[in-house]
Amino acid sequence: MKTTVAKAPFAEKNPTEIEKHGDVRIDNYFWMRLSDEQKLSEVNDLQTQKVVDYLEAENDYYETVTADTKIFQEDLFEEMKSRIKEEDASVPYKSNGYFYITRYEIGKQYPIYSRKKENLQASEEILFDVNELANGFDYYQLGGLNVSPDNKLAVFATDTVSRRQYFLRIKNLETGEIYKDIIENTTGGSVWANDNKTIFYTKKDPVTLRSIKIFRHVLGTPASEDVEVFHEKDETFGTYVTKSKSKKYIIIGSYSTVSTEAQYLEADNPTGKFTVLQPRERDLEYNVSHFGDSFYLLTNKDKSTNFKLMKTPVNNTSKENWVDVIPHREDTLLEDFSIFKDYLVLEERNNGLSKIRIKRWDNSEDYYLPFKEETYSANVYANPDFDTDVIRYSYNSFTTPNSVIDFNMKSQQKDIKKEQEVLGGKFKKENYISKRVWATARDGKKVAISLVYHKNTKLNSETPLLQYAYGSYGYTIPDSFSSTRLSLLDRGFVYALAHIRGSEYLGRDWYEDGKMLNKKNTFYDFIDCSKFLIENNYTSSNHLYAMGGSAGGLLMGAIINLNPELYNGIIAAVPFVDVVSTMIDESIPLTTGEYDEWGNPNDKRYYDYIKSYSPYDNVEAKAYPNMLVTTGYHDSQVQYWEPAKWVAKLRELKTDDNILIMHTNMEAGHGGASGRFDALKETAKDYTFLLSLENKVDPIN
Repeated sequence: MKTTVAKAPFAEKNPTEIEKHGDVRIDNYFWMRLSDEQKLSEVNDLQTQKVVDYLEAENDYYETVTADTKIFQEDLFEEMKSRIKEEDASVPYKSNGYFYITRYEIGKQYPIYSRKKENLQASEEILFDVNELANGFDYYQLGGLNVSPDNKLAVFATDTVSRRQYFLRIKNLETGEIYKDIIENTTGGSVWANDNKTIFYTKKDPVTLRSIKIFRHVLGTPASEDVEVFHEKDETFGTYVTKSKSKKYIIIGSYSTVSTEAQYLEADNPTGKFTVLQPRERDLEYNVSHFGDSFYLLTNKDKSTNFKLMKTPVNNTSKENWVDVIPHREDTLLEDFSIFKDYLVLEERNNGLSKIRIKRWDNSEDYYLPFKEETYSANVYANPDFDTDVIRYSYNSFTTPNSVIDFNMKSQQKDIKKEQEVLGGKFKKENYISKRVWATARDGKKVAISLVYHKNTKLNSETPLLQYAYGSYGYTIPDSFSSTRLSLLDRGFVYALAHIRGSEYLGRDWYEDGKMLNKKNTFYDFIDCSKFLIENNYTSSNHLYAMGGSAGGLLMGAIINLNPELYNGIIAAVPFVDVVSTMIDESIPLTTGEYDEWGNPNDKRYYDYIKSYSPYDNVEAKAYPNMLVTTGYHDSQVQYWEPAKWVAKLRELKTDDNILIMHTNMEAGHGGASGRFDALKETAKDYTFLLSLENKVDPIN
């Protein structure tokens, strides 16, 4: 890549004063912010045109700087594509008398959803061919597919802008007719009542995109006549609607970072009144399932930081009636549970590793599924059947492709229904080494790093290493297999996943110690992991790269402000970098619901703390690593102007000649491209950036 060929875009400085708590910040690039109306308008005003021109100038600069890598980028895309089985299908699952299948055809970007009645030898019924539906759209996402109890109708959700604002429609599966009913600005989820004509769904606030109201729709009536059944008025909460696995209850959930509340209604009585299970309390969380005459609750009640399982009678649901089923454990995080007629299945995490526990209701059996690798990922599927001895789960690791497994809880026999195929004839599991090491953070805490590399890669100061992390919202990134990652490993890269604070890798306390006024632990952990990898001769600062997206992009912005000298290159995908400006503006999507993650800057204590690490506010005149920044024009989670402003400020202040490029997908949002091949092209861009800096075009032997 050559930076001398092209001149970087110039971003005009137009100072805007932003005052809070008597503190005045000067934002020279505030003008880059557009409203949704401006972005979606067919007639651009002067500001819109100015912003679009700037983003396109950055895209042109990206294309010029990377021009000499285009052939390699295309080769890399074809290489990654060649490992994918283009004609493929999911393992069928049975629900309400039908086997449901998702399949792909050769050369097509999108899935085909189908089903077969009663057995797999029956004729296939195409429910939705997304390739046909997506024709003519730059972006197309079909979700929320939900079949009625009598199997005759399906609700489906569509997003053609990538703002995660779905409109709902209904298809008659017997005639193929798509009804005229169109419900706009929803989350995409829906629930059928048992009468096969009533649907409950969630509406979003059109400005903040907070899920705010639950409505009831009756087939054949206009959406304007839909009945509002719940309005979540607390701006720090969102809401959703779901149905119990038993099919007996419609459940409305309200959620914030630290509190939840559920209401329930018998699904046979859709016009009835919802009953609150337990009124919301700060720092009380619970998730609900129904079985027999009880509700089962995954909850942190009684200061159970790692959560426990409780139950309460259906007719007496307030918290004083809850009793323990699986008590709280200090060393084990209870992540989820699944209820079957004879068995309770628990998903746990101990010492960072996923565990699946099988327990009979009569207590005659209680055991864990055996997993032997040092790092891996295992997850229980939705398992819609209630009266069965078989659970379905997935298993994979850094070196083991994903398998879908049916496990008979009674006989304890497993049946591998499908293992992901890696085409091309070159992949062999034994050619890769995976292990877990522990770095010591500056405050003495031990931080796990999961590593994978080719067996022929020599570990020393010349070894290129990509360090990845997220570190927010309690989300734990799994140690999972990636066929695309092989393109890095086969060229001598080490991939390191740092399980830093802000996730729940080591339990709920690991999350609590990486948010709010402890947020800097997330950044320090990542940096201390980097230093550990350098000090232990896995790599050096000349060959160390870091990558993160969204809140992980905030992580990237923070670490390069703190220790830019540690990294040769950074990839920041859809990065959340203008934290102060976003968190003080309640009109920006999703802001108010984030107060218990980052802190409410209306409180000066939190304002000062957030400002002390906000990447945009802490850019300085100093040398920064080579950087690739990516974003989406229609991003609803992190608005495009955050990375755009950040890049402009970095260009203004940085003192080095390193590469700084930004690419904006003008058709996509937070999740990137919607087609499976278009998404691969985006990955190829990222990998090309890294491999070109290392001049690692050819695979190792």
